[in-house]
Amino acid sequence: MIRELYLLTAIALGILEGCATYHRMPLDRSAVTQSLTPPSMETVRVEAKAIKHPILKPLNFDDRNGLSPDEAAILAVLANPTLRAIRDQRGIVAAQLLQAGILPNPQLSFNLAKPTGGSTQGTVTAFGFGLNWDITSLITRSTEIDAARAQATSIDLDVAWQEWQVAQGAKLHVYRLVFLKKQLATAREEEKGLQKNLEAVKRAVDIGDMTVIELAAAEATLQRTHLSVLTIEQQQEQERLALNKSLGLPPEQVILLQQDIDPPSTQALPSLMEIMEGIEKRRLDLLALKMGYQSQEARLRAAILAQFPRINIGFSESRDNTNIVSTGFGITIDLPFFDRNQGHIAIERATRTKLFDEYIARLFETKAEVARILEDIRSIKKQIEANQKSILASKNLVQISYKGLLEGNVDVLSYYNARSELIAKQIDILKLKQNLADLIIALEIAAGRYLR
Repeated sequence: MIRELYLLTAIALGILEGCATYHRMPLDRSAVTQSLTPPSMETVRVEAKAIKHPILKPLNFDDRNGLSPDEAAILAVLANPTLRAIRDQRGIVAAQLLQAGILPNPQLSFNLAKPTGGSTQGTVTAFGFGLNWDITSLITRSTEIDAARAQATSIDLDVAWQEWQVAQGAKLHVYRLVFLKKQLATAREEEKGLQKNLEAVKRAVDIGDMTVIELAAAEATLQRTHLSVLTIEQQQEQERLALNKSLGLPPEQVILLQQDIDPPSTQALPSLMEIMEGIEKRRLDLLALKMGYQSQEARLRAAILAQFPRINIGFSESRDNTNIVSTGFGITIDLPFFDRNQGHIAIERATRTKLFDEYIARLFETKAEVARILEDIRSIKKQIEANQKSILASKNLVQISYKGLLEGNVDVLSYYNARSELIAKQIDILKLKQNLADLIIALEIAAGRYLR
């Protein structure tokens, strides 16, 4: 009996030695501040060259001359706090994969019975020792590992898809800031010209060459342009804050952008058929759904295999009070009269059907989305061409109106209306070009690849 006790003690100590230990991870001010601190640019330069991603390519990152759209995309992937939280899913599925491969523990039992009353002469202390193990898990182990492995791949692809979207979103904010800067420059230039014009009108009114009506018209036109400047400034600040957020930078940090950033080209865009060709093998979210479906297939197989009755085998050794030692073997089998795992099977089968339909729906939506974006691009390009012709006509009208105003053939309100319409069209065409850049980025996201 002493031997058995020593054995049990040794087993218990061995188990305790292999157990995980607890380590505190405080959620305090210091930890939060450290986590919110953006990585240094030196770190970003090193990581940008070594980035591994299905779509994004390594980049020689150098922000000293300002941030380019591609550099903003890489910086967003490396520093965005939201992506950091999304990547933590990889740790969870890795743990699930580890758990799927772990077999259940054997069960060790021991009992001791010392005679304490009655006729105890000639009796000894009885004991029992048993070792049992549920072998049913061996039946489903391989399919559960397959399910966990496919799920891990699905999560990796889903994380990469979200990184791609965040990267493209950062590029989008950069292009928007470029066009807003041009809009603001156009509006401020007009405001400056109208301010000089107002001062000239005031002097003319003072000497009686112009009327107060003309002065009021000049002031009203200047005020409209000033309101336009304020609106664009607000939009620019909103985009700046959105860019900072996507890059994981504090709101107060001012980001220098590269000078003369060219907008994304619309030349030689692929057709709908060319974009959709092989898209299910290229778009990361579709690949993630496909791997999720494969994982569910394995789960359904595991649920069906789990119909097999639960089997527990064991060995035992015991001694009764008369000092007779018995060694034996035992087996326990569940009788599946009521629970044949039918509920679990039905759930897994319904989940598989849901994932199949989700994949088909996503593929259908992708084609519809790509077709809509391509049509919007064609429409906006036509609008830009029409607006460019209209601007030429508006410039000519302003020149004619100004000449007519000097000759007394055109009233002052008509002149200022023509001038206001010209500046509005110039800003509108910049907005259309900004929308076109937005659509090019959206098309790349939908296509799951770079188009240029």
